[in-house]
Order: sequence, then structure tokens, then C-alpha cells
Amino acid sequence: MRRPFNQVDVFTSVPYKGNPVAVVMDGAGLAAAQMQAYAHWTNLSETTFLLPPTVPEADYQVRIFTPVSELPFAGHPTLGT
Repeated sequence: MRRPFNQVDVFTSVPYKGNPVAVVMDGAGLAAAQMQAYAHWTNLSETTFLLPPTVPEADYQVRIFTPVSELPFAGHPTLGT
């Protein structure tokens, strides 16, 4: 499973400062177990996956994973995405 990602430094404009989050720009087609494994591999506090929207009013859907579980919401990953 190869998916490119960006590591975003949230709450700063200085590289390698702030709070990092991995953002997988194309999470379409990944099962939850694959997203979980990817988040475990990045070993950051959170990894987000961008997916197609589920409602017409949205631009995209976001799923957030820690190395051990999925989160229903988290602040810095939402801002970083």
C-alpha cells in the first residue's frame, strides 16, 4: 500500500516546529484497517486521510487515526488537513 502524504506542522510557520500531522491526500479505497496500519507506520500523534465527500455540500471527508485507534474528531489534525 503506497500512498503519498504530507507532514504538516500545525500552529507554526517554522519548519519542524509546532504539532505535526501526516495528511494522506488520497485515502479513497483504503479500508479502516489499512488506514490504521498507515497511521501506526507514520508514528505521529495523528494521521488524516482525505476521502470523497459523503454529502453534496462538502468538499471532502476526513478520517483521523492515531497509531492505535480512529478518532471521531481532533483539533490540530482538522486544522492541518
